[in-house]
Amino acid sequence: MNTVEELYETLIQGILENGYGVADDFLTADEMLPLASRLRARRAQGQFRTAGMGNQQVVVEAQIRGDEIQWLSESDLTPDEAVFWQRVQAFMDYVNRTCYLGLRESEFHYALYPPGTFYKRHLDQFRTDSRRKLSVICYLNPDWEEHDGGQLAIYLPQAAGQERTELVVPKGGRLVCFESGRLEHEVLPATRERLSLTGWLKTA
Repeated sequence: MNTVEELYETLIQGILENGYGVADDFLTADEMLPLASRLRARRAQGQFRTAGMGNQQVVVEAQIRGDEIQWLSESDLTPDEAVFWQRVQAFMDYVNRTCYLGLRESEFHYALYPPGTFYKRHLDQFRTDSRRKLSVICYLNPDWEEHDGGQLAIYLPQAAGQERTELVVPKGGRLVCFESGRLEHEVLPATRERLSLTGWLKTA
């Protein structure tokens, strides 16, 4: 098993054992930093918009979420973006071979949370569309410390109706993956801009 497959196994085992998987160094610093720069360049060019709610994302609710996003198109990727895209596609193929999930496509967007913004507790799978199976978040934040905030809060169901909250620090290069239709989660406010590539692996 090569190093990349070991990362994939770490994610899969985390999902099976804890409901979510975390792989540090999914992207190296040399791979992550150009993506952070590309995110900022796209935003400076006016390509970002305030994120909305629902599967059409037309309703903006600032009291629920405050991120700005820009969707990626596979036909318009820079070489640095293509590295990330291809690694995620390889992960999807690996999951299909080992877990038989029948994943067929992916969608990703850049996300930027200005300081103090958040995304309240929610589920990623829409009521009218169950194709999203795995949520994937890859952080692009260099030199992030826990006191910077911006943690991903994941709510894990427990026995007798209880739940446990896990907090994931958005450290640069780290990737988090969990079942889109099972785990509610929340983005907590940060004291600095919080950058990520966020998306979903979907069935047909």
